[in-house]
Amino acid sequence: MSAGRERIAVVGAGLMGHGIAQVFACAGHPVAVQDPLPEALATVHSRVAANLARLGLPDEALARITVHDDLADALEGASFVFEAAPEDVALKVRLVEEITSVAAVDVIVASNTSSMPVALYTPRAVGAERVIGTHFWNPPYLIPLVEVVQGERTSAVTVERTMAVLSAAGKLPVHVRKDVPGFVANRLQHALWREAMSIVQQGIADAETVDLCVKNSFGLRLAVMGPLETADLGGLDLALNIHEQILPFIDRTPGALQILRDKVAAGELGMKTGQGFLPWTEEAVAAAHARLADHLIAALAPKKSPRCAPTTT
Repeated sequence: MSAGRERIAVVGAGLMGHGIAQVFACAGHPVAVQDPLPEALATVHSRVAANLARLGLPDEALARITVHDDLADALEGASFVFEAAPEDVALKVRLVEEITSVAAVDVIVASNTSSMPVALYTPRAVGAERVIGTHFWNPPYLIPLVEVVQGERTSAVTVERTMAVLSAAGKLPVHVRKDVPGFVANRLQHALWREAMSIVQQGIADAETVDLCVKNSFGLRLAVMGPLETADLGGLDLALNIHEQILPFIDRTPGALQILRDKVAAGELGMKTGQGFLPWTEEAVAAAHARLADHLIAALAPKKSPRCAPTTT
């Protein structure tokens, strides 16, 4: 069976699950989406259709997506299973155990998570050598990167096959060789978030100013020049001098900052509650989502991504 026609199963029809299904359906794969919630399954096709319409892509991929409430039905004939349940350790442990018990022994099982090491959700896996971590970024049908996380017991063949199927689907897979929390990109992102929150907590600047500083300085070049490239650009002697000046003052709190704990305790959770570090009206939320999508579509257009294969593939 060619890579373009391998059957993909996606367990979880939520925000990430339907987007992952779209990625593979657009690449020509038949995709089975499973979820125990009827309301989640009922909207899979309409959500994917809305995404495709926004991207100006044809909707032929919709015919490749089937929805299932039964796990065994969804896994039937699948070569790869992408588990996309919420970020709950107990839930993922149970699902990975169930999936690996039901799926054929040569089926690769990838758990989509933004921070959990593979070891956390594989203690009861059947055949842990074929279990791997994958971190798709939201929205998965737009963001190219997928971190492929090799657990201690994950085989080299599993890594190779996962990287290959993702690359063939138009993603940019990167191999994370150590099973550490947060992998690569989220360790970098949340280090920035902690310092940004610390600056607000210390009263150095307000939230709006922090965001303006990032968006209108180094944030502009991050998409084309990474942090280590930028360090080389400026000179590592300069980097050393600046580190010696400012690193002693960078926040080193080992846990979450108090300002974040206080906001969560107060129910100020961000866009979904109307207040976080910034106030959010329904209009502002919609505008922010549109601004992000428009930016990503424009930025990715020269790379001819995302794509969607015709039905004949």
